[in-house]
Amino acid sequence: MIQVISVVGALLILIPFAANQFNRLNRDSAAYQLMNLAGSGTLAVIAVIERQYGFLLLEGTWALVSLWGLVSVLKK
Repeated sequence: MIQVISVVGALLILIPFAANQFNRLNRDSAAYQLMNLAGSGTLAVIAVIERQYGFLLLEGTWALVSLWGLVSVLKK
């Protein structure tokens, strides 16, 4: 089950990234930031469960930066 959740988390990061690259989704949109936050947050939780500290550092930082981005977008 953790593998399925991991794949969903990864897709929540990869889909907005690809959509941005193909000019389908602006990185300054709430949708982009929210998907990144949800995906990285999910993967950070899994990293804690699996005791993967390097992965936790990566995904935890990604989640915090995405949260910052989301708050910035919502303030506009």
